[in-house]
Amino acid sequence: MLNERLSLALSGGDLILPGNGRIAVFALRAGTDLSMLPQDRVQIITAFKPDHDAFGAAGYDCALVAEGTYAAAVVCLPRAKAQGRALLAQACVAVGQGGLIIVDGQKTDGVESMLRDLRGQGVHPSVLSKAHGKIVWFAAQPMPSDWQARGPQPVEGGFVTAEGVFSADGIDPASRLLADSLPDKLGATLVDLGAGWGYLAARILARDSVRSLDLVEADHAALDCARLNVTDPRARFHWADATIWRPASPVDGVVMNPPFHSGRAAEPDLGRAFIAAAAAMLTGQGRLWMVANRHLPYEATLTQHFAEVTELTGNNRFKILLAARPLTSKSRSRR
Repeated sequence: MLNERLSLALSGGDLILPGNGRIAVFALRAGTDLSMLPQDRVQIITAFKPDHDAFGAAGYDCALVAEGTYAAAVVCLPRAKAQGRALLAQACVAVGQGGLIIVDGQKTDGVESMLRDLRGQGVHPSVLSKAHGKIVWFAAQPMPSDWQARGPQPVEGGFVTAEGVFSADGIDPASRLLADSLPDKLGATLVDLGAGWGYLAARILARDSVRSLDLVEADHAALDCARLNVTDPRARFHWADATIWRPASPVDGVVMNPPFHSGRAAEPDLGRAFIAAAAAMLTGQGRLWMVANRHLPYEATLTQHFAEVTELTGNNRFKILLAARPLTSKSRSRR
């Protein structure tokens, strides 16, 4: 809803952009209309590969982190509060004291909480409410030290994670169940699709029979953590969209705990896209091991792409699925 709120604020004359200088836009999701901003002045700051690629393809300048100075910055609030604070602190540094800061977010993304936090820091921003969210703007000032990005932090098991990544507080119970359910023999060449901060990869590489493991992850911060958590030389790391990445040659197995949310909305199509991608990268005798929430109807998609589908185990929350013998496009069309 950024486009609605930002357009309304700009068209009403309440919000006035600087006449020149670059505009940093942090954590913008693909598909958001930015036509109200001058494209030649905008730099998209995002560490999420699908968004990075989408805006790059649309002609925008994209970067992982802020580079140099800016006349203004737009922060699109993520769900994780610590991550939102860190982005805002980074934006204030990027524009400098007194530069224009714009913060946009839905109520479900914590914009009300952020507004209270800003007021607690002595910031009294202009506010416009619309479409179950708010856009606020104010002159930049230094943010508290505890708002800064902390970098990787230790969690159970000797691993590290970072704010904003999936399962930042510790080992995800679904991933733990999947790791505990994997057989001793997985094949020599494997892919961890949507590898996150590397927990599954670490468990997989405990097997001497594994010759190589490709970790594919769209969140650059999570992949940075994975590089710290998985130092085995058999691991190879890829910042990539897991739904379109392909290995150099077919692999023996894929292991995955696919995401099924975009923001707060459940989107099983994302998991379905992971299944299709996994089937496309396996050998004819390759196998897929995956975990899913009990209520998600992935079995129908699995049977479209594999000749054999079995529920290995599970509980009232999760199910562990094994799919074998991936179907070719020709054999799928005959079904």
